[in-house]
Amino acid sequence: MTTAKDIMHPGARWIPEHETLDRAAQLMRELNVGALPVADENERLCGIVTDRDIVVRCVAMGHDPAKVTCGSIVQGTPRWIDAGADVSEVLSEMQDHQIRRLPVIENKRLVGMISEADLARQLSDDQLKAFCESVYAASGSPGGSAS
Repeated sequence: MTTAKDIMHPGARWIPEHETLDRAAQLMRELNVGALPVADENERLCGIVTDRDIVVRCVAMGHDPAKVTCGSIVQGTPRWIDAGADVSEVLSEMQDHQIRRLPVIENKRLVGMISEADLARQLSDDQLKAFCESVYAASGSPGGSAS
């Protein structure tokens, strides 16, 4: 059985909810990623902040990313998957909630992230087509859901 831990990108890092968006952008640049899980003071997942969130929900609105916190822009119920979950559960979670990035949790700790690229390496062409259709078709935009 292929698990979430088998297909994830290891080494994901949290950003605390009190950190500013400019710090999130710097960390994204350092890690060469487009999204970071946001955690509260107890390292519980609050959501995911993306590079697109920073642009659309902060900069484009005329706000200063040095003054807006990550926690203030994350939206919705945070989704995650257990490291031992089967790849079919990963696919289901991402399709059902129309999300493109999924934090992987093991023993209540972040151990990695699963992205579309990770799925593309694991899925058959038909599975990948179905995934893309379900995530992008209902979103109404080429970017899909950000979290």
